[in-house]
Amino acid sequence: MIQRTLYLNQLRPFFHQDIVKVLTGLRRSGKSVLLQQVQETLLREGADPAAMLAYNFEDLRNLPLCHADALYSDILAKLDGRTEGVTLFFDEIQEVDGWERVVNSLRVSHHADIYLTGSNAHLLSGELATLLAGRYVAFPVYPFSFAEYCAAYPERSREACWRGYLAHGGMPFLTHIDDEAAALQYLTDLYRSVVLKDIVERHAVRDVDLLARIVRYAATNIGRTFSASSIAKFFKSEHRAVAPETILNYLAACTESFLLYRIPRQDLAGKKILTVNEKYYLADHGLRTPIDGQSATAIDQTLENIVCLELLRRGYRVTVGKTGTQEIDFVCDRQKERIYVQVAYLLATEETINREFGAYKNVRDNYPKYVISMDPVDLSRNGILHRNVMDFLCMEKY
Repeated sequence: MIQRTLYLNQLRPFFHQDIVKVLTGLRRSGKSVLLQQVQETLLREGADPAAMLAYNFEDLRNLPLCHADALYSDILAKLDGRTEGVTLFFDEIQEVDGWERVVNSLRVSHHADIYLTGSNAHLLSGELATLLAGRYVAFPVYPFSFAEYCAAYPERSREACWRGYLAHGGMPFLTHIDDEAAALQYLTDLYRSVVLKDIVERHAVRDVDLLARIVRYAATNIGRTFSASSIAKFFKSEHRAVAPETILNYLAACTESFLLYRIPRQDLAGKKILTVNEKYYLADHGLRTPIDGQSATAIDQTLENIVCLELLRRGYRVTVGKTGTQEIDFVCDRQKERIYVQVAYLLATEETINREFGAYKNVRDNYPKYVISMDPVDLSRNGILHRNVMDFLCMEKY
C-alpha cells in the first residue's frame, strides 16, 4: 500500500477538529485507501477504536443503511452512548439519501471527527453547503502521481516506471496488474462504470451515445482550446444536430464526476478570465486508450495532460495564459506563488525551441517560467528554466 503522504499532510492539521473533511475525486482514484490510511494514522496516534466507525456504501451489506434514519440509528446503537472522541468514516456517502442531515447532527451532538468520500462534485453543493457552511473542507484526490507510481515499483528504474506510467496512467489498482491486455480491460471497465454510473444515472442522461461522443471529442482535443459551439459545428459536419447548451450540460456532468477537468483561459494583460475556448483534461491520461485509442500515438497531448494533473494535484489554480497572439499552456497560482509552464514533446529543432521559449516574450514579471519536455539535456535560456518531464514531476517544490 503506497502511503499517500501529500494528502495525509494536507489532512493532518484538521485531525480531531470540528470540521468535516471531504475527499472527492474520480472513482478508483484511491479515496477509500486514503480513508483507511487516515484511520490507521489516528489509531496509531491514540484514537479510541471503540469510538471509531467506518462505513463503505459501495458494500451491499450496507444497502439497508442508505437512508438517513437507518444510518443514524445504526451509528447511535454502535456508539452505545459514547459522545466523546467519536471518529466517523463514510466512504461514497452520496449513496445515502439525506446523508447531510446525519453528518450535521453527529457533528453537533457528538462533536465527531468526520471524514467523507464522494465521487461527484455535487457533494459540495446543495444541502451540504447550507447545513455545513464554513464547517467542511474539501480535498481533491487524484490518481497516482509519477512519484507515487515509482514508489509502487522500488525495484524498477525511473525510466522503466516512466514507460509504464506513460502507457497506462496512474490509476492505483494498475500497480497490481502487469499484463498489458488486463490493464487495458481494467481501464475500459473503469471508464464505462464512471460514464454509466456517475454520469448517466446521476444526471439522467438520455442520449448515452452523444455523451460518449462528447467525451471522445474532449479526449482527442486535449491541449487544444474549444467551445461548445465548436463541438456543435463538428457534430453538424457529421450530420448530427446538437444544441451548444446540451453540450455544455454534458461537459458539466463530466467535470462533476471528475472524469474531465476544465481549465479556463486567462488574459494576462487584462487580468481577467475569458469565458470561451477553454481546455479540458482527463482525470488520468491512461483513460485515453479506452476512450479514443490515442494514448500511445499522441505523446505531446499525453505529456500535457500529465503535467496539468500534477499541477492541480499540488494545489495550484491552473489557467491557460493568453498574451496577445501567444498562449502559455499553464499559468499556475497558489496563494502568493505563481509559475508558468510550457509543455512540449521534444525540443528537436530550433523552430520548436523558439516557439516554446518564445511563448514568454510578452510576460515581463519575475515569476518562475518553465519549459517541460522529454529532452534529457538542460536547454534553459534567458532566465527560462528547462526541465526534463520526469525531473519536473519529481521535484519537491517548483
